[in-house]
Formats: sequence, structure tokens, C-alpha cells
Amino acid sequence: MSLRILDTTSLSSFVPEDAPEGLVILLDKAEGWTSFDVVNKTRNLLRKRLQVKKLKVGHAGTLDPMATGLLILCTGKYTSLLQSFQDQPKTYSGTMRLGAVTASYDRETPPEQEKDWRSVSEVQIEAALPAFIGDILQVPPLFSAIKVDGQRAYSLARRGKEMELAARPVSVHSFTVDASELPDLGFQVECSKGTYIRSLAHDLGQKLGCGAYLTALRRDAIGPHRVDQALTIEALAEWTQR
Repeated sequence: MSLRILDTTSLSSFVPEDAPEGLVILLDKAEGWTSFDVVNKTRNLLRKRLQVKKLKVGHAGTLDPMATGLLILCTGKYTSLLQSFQDQPKTYSGTMRLGAVTASYDRETPPEQEKDWRSVSEVQIEAALPAFIGDILQVPPLFSAIKVDGQRAYSLARRGKEMELAARPVSVHSFTVDASELPDLGFQVECSKGTYIRSLAHDLGQKLGCGAYLTALRRDAIGPHRVDQALTIEALAEWTQR
């Protein structure tokens, strides 16, 4: 199937009527937005532009509110393509902070169990990385959307419920770091669907013995689609008002 994708390269000449079956839209999600927020906003904008009462819109892979970057949306009949986008490998970049852990594995919850990170060297960090590359088993964060007994794990975690999540197989194709500004450790990860970058940060911190948690995350690519081709929600809004 030949798709016309709405992105920065096609925006100037693209009109919704060019894709009557639906749209594939590359969006750059801003921090603080949920993936549902983006879907809902996009649906409202396109409904007004197309003058329709109902419009099916979905996204190919959730990003946490703290995260930014590429979110692929499909509308209309093209929502049947969402799974094919979800199955493609992902590329992320970001920062983790050594010296503590958090309940959510990121900066959304307070740091705890603080430890001295200054004894951790760049050589030790590089030596720890191979354990997290390849086909590995990964335990998802308790603050995740995984369902436990019919309820979201994050909902149970916020209520202080104790639970254990089973380890899941994921593939990490590459994991590189920049240790020039410790205790903040820059990184880039290429991985399969279902990989939790928060868990990678937490698990690396445990292996180093000092703890770590995610402080910034950006999805740079899904398969061949890159965030530098993606639209901001503001650019999409301006386009729909033409």
C-alpha cells in the first residue's frame, strides 16, 4: 500500500481530501502531553477541518507525559496500520541521573535511597552496558500501563498496593552512553517494541550499585520515520485552519 504521510516535507502541499481513506501523521509530542491528549486534540482539529462528526484516530506506541518525540497517528481506515508501525524498532535518546532511585523509575516521583555515585567510573559504566544489549528479559516499572487483575499497574502503585510484574523478553539492538557530565548520563538506545527505557535506566543503576532514574526521554525514530520530519501540534493546528 502506498501511503501519503503528513509530515514537514508534505505539509505545504497536502490537503486532507488527498487521502480520503485516512491519514498517517508524524507528530512531535511535547512534554506534559499524554499520548491520549495528542490523539484527542488531533481528532478535534481534523473533525473541524473535514466537517465530520466522527473520526477514528489512534497512535502507534504510547509515550509517557514526561517524554517527547515521535508519535505516529493514523486516522480512518489507516488505523488498521497501527500495529505495523508499533512492531517497528524504536530509537530513543535522553538522560538518566546516577545516585538514587525513584518508585516510577523517572523524575515523576521523588528520589530515594540516595547513594554516592562518585566512585563510579566511565570504564565501569561501559563495562556494564553489554548486559543490557541483545535479547534480554526486562521487568516493567510498577508505574506502567500493564494490567494486573484487570487494573493498570500504575493505578495500583499509586495506591501503595504491592505487586510483582513478570519479566518480559525484549531486544536492545544498541545502548550507548555519554558520561561527560556525571551524575547525568546521556544515552541513546535502539530497541524493539515493548522495551521500557525507564527500566533500562533503573537496572543499569542497580548494576552500578548507585541507583539511577530517568530524567529526560525523547523518541527519535520509529523504523525509518524520524522526529525531525514530525509536526508540532501547533503546526498541525495551523494546517487544519487553512
